[in-house]
Amino acid sequence: MKLHELSPAPGSKKVRTRVGRGLGSGLGKTSGKGHKGQNARAGGGVRPGFEGGQMPIYRRLPKRGFYNKFAKEYAEVNISELNRFENGTVVDLTALVEAGVVKKVLDGLRILGNGELTKSLTVKANGFTKTATDKITAAGGKVEVV
Repeated sequence: MKLHELSPAPGSKKVRTRVGRGLGSGLGKTSGKGHKGQNARAGGGVRPGFEGGQMPIYRRLPKRGFYNKFAKEYAEVNISELNRFENGTVVDLTALVEAGVVKKVLDGLRILGNGELTKSLTVKANGFTKTATDKITAAGGKVEVV
């Protein structure tokens, strides 16, 4: 292999299409813009979503729903995932992040009651469901609302 034989992989370097360079090029004369009209002009064209004066779809459809910007978003963990901790451990948001149970820290932690708990743990969270509270206390653990 010599220096003059080196070349990039075929198709990896796409050549820019040069418009308006003669009839034989395929994009000569009007450069693919047709004859006159708004889209043929420099800076011409209409904004995205414009439908030629017809009432656009985003205004024809009714508005739905409500976004509460003050709403809190909690990381939710089922009690079945707390079995990985040893007996007597204090389980809070930092312990769950270190264990890899919670990936994204949000506004707080909420414990849900899905599954069974076999360890007695002290669980600290922002909220508990009633079934989660019952199962943690039944296993000999404590519930602390932070």
